[in-house]
Amino acid sequence: MGRAMSFFEGPKRVNISTKSATLAATLFLTTALSQVSLAQDFDEEPTWSYGVGAPVIDPSTVFELPGSGRSFTHGEIRDPFGPADWYPGDHPTMPDIVANGQYPDVWACALCHYPNGKGRPENAGIAGLPKEYFIQQLEAFRSGQRKSAQPRKFNTHLMTTIAQGMTDEQIEQAADYYSSMPWTPWIRVVETEEVPTARFSLGMYIPLEGENEGMEPLGIRIMETPENVEHAEVLRDPYSGFIAYVPVGSVARGEELVTTGGGGKTLQCYICHGPDLNGLGLVPGIAGRSPTYAVRQMYDMREGTRRGASTALMQPVVANLTTEDMISIAAYVASLPPGEPE
Repeated sequence: MGRAMSFFEGPKRVNISTKSATLAATLFLTTALSQVSLAQDFDEEPTWSYGVGAPVIDPSTVFELPGSGRSFTHGEIRDPFGPADWYPGDHPTMPDIVANGQYPDVWACALCHYPNGKGRPENAGIAGLPKEYFIQQLEAFRSGQRKSAQPRKFNTHLMTTIAQGMTDEQIEQAADYYSSMPWTPWIRVVETEEVPTARFSLGMYIPLEGENEGMEPLGIRIMETPENVEHAEVLRDPYSGFIAYVPVGSVARGEELVTTGGGGKTLQCYICHGPDLNGLGLVPGIAGRSPTYAVRQMYDMREGTRRGASTALMQPVVANLTTEDMISIAAYVASLPPGEPE
């Protein structure tokens, strides 16, 4: 069902015309706080990578996704305890914890991460992660070791609640399911100086239209926007990928840091993540995944808010990196083709 994507385009100028009740309240408040500054100095917190927010749509509105042969209301699409599955024949049978969650505190994994594990910039793409690593991360959320450097990052708090509500058996079922699916092309990296003016919606940049349409400097940040806005933002289409706009020169600079260590500034990534950065043993693949997510994780590790067994290995990697370094590394890694782990 997917379509071929190029992984990287060179410099160009782009022009494109309870806890359930408590969590819901938190999401509402977080949305209200979501309009953050788009321009960032290179060593400030990468606020742009933690954005949240969502459009308001009548939950009874019915939508169809061309090619799927199915229709759902907007409420069903966003149901935390049984979200829409547009393509049930395209993935293994989902365990109940993935498909439906466990009321009231454990949201279905498929809501945020999709049935195929692709996810979006506001969360993780989890398809193809090693099973042991997957379990390790949920245990870190459960114990409180994995947190966000940005306290307003709603879904980090949500993941803590979810992990604490899951049994060990449910965690293993989710790990078995998502680790069985390979990571495939999802991100198209474009170097540019200017980007469309945009609004935040759940971690994605959505280009403005009409009288608000325009262009603005990208600056020192990454802007991830859907290839198809309606499919990603409204329908949560698991086959609608993303464009990652990155600063001009960041891919080459990132390649130098990743492959050489930048003259001692960091460590070569292939040592742990494999020669093609598609994973090595228990270490996850990082090629072709969301660069916004990658920056967020490196920053969280540098600031000490993301901790745990695997994070200790990353400390010497991120300790001396500036936010601009992280952006360059993430841009380069996202531009690489995903493949099978070693």
